[in-house]
Amino acid sequence: MAKPADTRTAGRKPAKATRSAAETEKIRAALAARRDELRAEYDQTLSEITELQRDRLTDSAGDDQADTGTKTFEREQEISLANSIKERITQVERALERLDEGGYGWCERCGNPIPVERLAAFPSATLCVTCKQLEERR
Repeated sequence: MAKPADTRTAGRKPAKATRSAAETEKIRAALAARRDELRAEYDQTLSEITELQRDRLTDSAGDDQADTGTKTFEREQEISLANSIKERITQVERALERLDEGGYGWCERCGNPIPVERLAAFPSATLCVTCKQLEERR
């Protein structure tokens, strides 16, 4: 005969374990370093886009429709790259906020801990593997 489920713990999310101050500072330093790297990359990308735009403006005389289309496509790719970097900066900044609030390392959807391996590969992860897989299927 099956034993009845304990109603006191059924459906409860696991209690969040606290990490030591040293662990928190190590995570914070890694996230801050990543944010700074991304900001430098973003600034460099914007500088390159500005320089390329300047060159394109002075070198557009005699362009036909194909040349204009190619330049427009390249510009859109460059802007897309800059936006992607900006989004990664935002994700890292959000991870830093979650670290300050005590929610870092916990899935925003189900409340379960995010595996350490996932956080090592993607430090700004906000969803556990299961919830991320569900999100990507939609």
